[in-house]
Amino acid sequence: MDVYEALYTTRAMRRVRPDPVPIEVQERILDAAIRAPSGGNTQNWRFLLVDDPGVIGRIAPLYRNAIDQLWTTVYADRLAAAEADPEAPESIQMLKVRRSADWLADHFADVPLYLFAFVQADPTGGSIFPAVWSAQLAARAEGVGSSLTAVLGFFHRDEVLGILGVPEGQSWTMACCVSFGYPTGRWGVAPRRPVQEVSFRNRWGDPVGFAVDQPLWQP
Repeated sequence: MDVYEALYTTRAMRRVRPDPVPIEVQERILDAAIRAPSGGNTQNWRFLLVDDPGVIGRIAPLYRNAIDQLWTTVYADRLAAAEADPEAPESIQMLKVRRSADWLADHFADVPLYLFAFVQADPTGGSIFPAVWSAQLAARAEGVGSSLTAVLGFFHRDEVLGILGVPEGQSWTMACCVSFGYPTGRWGVAPRRPVQEVSFRNRWGDPVGFAVDQPLWQP
C-alpha cells in the first residue's frame, strides 16, 4: 500500500466485525509498532494484546460506563450545543462521533482484538504514541480497522490494570487502548479543517504561507 494512502485513510474505524484477526497479521502489526522511535531509544514500552472473551467481557461494562461519563463531563457542552442545533455542520459531525463511540461501547465485547499500550517514566506520550500509530498504520495496510481511546485510563484505570494483571509499583502508565477488527464500513479520507486554519509559521497566529483546500492525496 502507498504510504500516503495509509496516512490519508487511517481514520477511526470503531464498527468492526467479530471475525478474528489472524496471528500472522497481529505479528506484522506489532513488529511494525516496535520499529517506531522512542525517547533515548529506551524502548521502555509494553504492548498487551487481548483477545480472550473472558477478559474483554470484564472490561466491557467499564468501557460503557466510561463513555457514559465522557458524555456528561468532557463533551457535555458540545453535545448540548449539537442537540440544540442538530442541522449545523459541526453538530452533525459531533452527533456522528457519539453514535460511533456508542456503537463501540455497546459492542465492546464483540470486538476481536484490543491492544493496550503501556509506557514507563514518560508522561508525555512521546515514547509510546509513535509506536501505537505505527501499529494502526500497519493494521490499515492489512485491511484491519482500528480506533484509539484513552477513556479507560481516566475513569477506570485501577480496575483495568487489575484485570490485565499489570504489576504494581513499577510506574507503568496505560497510555491507551486500541480496538482492532475488520471494518463494516468503507475506508475514506476523513474531512478535516484545512491546514491553513490550524497551522502557523514562526510565530503563533502568523500565516503558514500556503493553503490546502482539498486533500492532496485522492483515492
